[in-house]
Amino acid sequence: MKLIKYLLIITFFIVASCDKNSILISGLKGVNDSFHEQYAPDKRVAIYTIKFENYDDKIIVEGETDSKEAYVKLLDSLKILKVDIINKIRVLPDSVVGNKMFAVAKNSVINIRSEPKHSAELGTQGLLGMPLKVLDKEGDFYRIQTPDRYISWVDKGGIELMNKGEFDTWNTSEKIIFTQNFGYVYSERSSNSGIVSDITLGGILKYLSEDASFYEVKYPDGRIGFVKKSEAVIYNSWLQKLNPTKENIEAIAKKMDGFPYLWGGTSSKGMDCSGFTKMVYLMNGLIIPRDASQQVNAGKIVDKNLTFEGLEKGDLLFFGTKATENKKQRVVHVGIWLGNDKMEFIHASGNVHLSSMDATQPHYDEFNKNRYLGSRRYLGVKDIQLLDLKEVLK
Repeated sequence: MKLIKYLLIITFFIVASCDKNSILISGLKGVNDSFHEQYAPDKRVAIYTIKFENYDDKIIVEGETDSKEAYVKLLDSLKILKVDIINKIRVLPDSVVGNKMFAVAKNSVINIRSEPKHSAELGTQGLLGMPLKVLDKEGDFYRIQTPDRYISWVDKGGIELMNKGEFDTWNTSEKIIFTQNFGYVYSERSSNSGIVSDITLGGILKYLSEDASFYEVKYPDGRIGFVKKSEAVIYNSWLQKLNPTKENIEAIAKKMDGFPYLWGGTSSKGMDCSGFTKMVYLMNGLIIPRDASQQVNAGKIVDKNLTFEGLEKGDLLFFGTKATENKKQRVVHVGIWLGNDKMEFIHASGNVHLSSMDATQPHYDEFNKNRYLGSRRYLGVKDIQLLDLKEVLK
């Protein structure tokens, strides 16, 4: 309805005005904002940077989007107005990428940045074997989308580009998953042999064969190596046995106790607050949104009264600045409630550690208690933002 209203208003002013292009540029901003709001309200997980310009008495439409639906509907709306445009919109991925529209992480941890340069802010990370969509290329960097839909840039050295057939083959092949915090892939069936690479918690490689002590594995780029069987398991077997209970959430979270804090980190080499919660749930078979400000919108609301009553082990606690008449709520931190008599939660701040909401405890966290915003429950909740890895297998 909002879009139709904009189109009617624009049509009226075009008829009534001599300066049609100026009126169009002004009116189309409302139409464009409507599409942006519908298809890319969060630029971290969707792309829509289309804009209109008046040049040499012509209307130029340019920019980028990863939504073909948004592109088609925008053009349909412009046809209704019966105006000629110069179309310079890129629908990603396009010819810049070619047929290599997919990739798989080939390093133990890949750094994914906010811009296509090494000096840009670290936005998130990917783990060895992580499947990725490739949307764009600039220099030696590729704009990729991770399984949690996060969009950003990675340098070419961290990924193996694939076409659809190669990507499908990788995804359907049998794999192993590394279950220790840190380790190595060896060049032979011996821990005294050379090292192919390091590997971290959650890393995945293609399974080739096994003996009593080692899995023979293959990297996305074809390298062959060997992983200790005591440090990894067959991926499908691991996944089918997963039971994301409250106790297992706590066990995985405490396994990361002491991990260093790293802004943008989501691996055992370093993690930020939401990277920590993301890794805990990933190792329990769930892909959850990347950032705390996204995680707060998933799952089921609990503890509306902010009294810490009714919370259960595994619930996510969110912290930040409360909403006012002039400002929206701002979520800047997240932790995991442990549901014990010490009112403990575990979070990444400085490093991963336990804190308490009980003023009588030596590790009482008054700072975070004073900025507590509420909690969300993921366990046992159906939500399109919470992706069950078991469903991916089907």
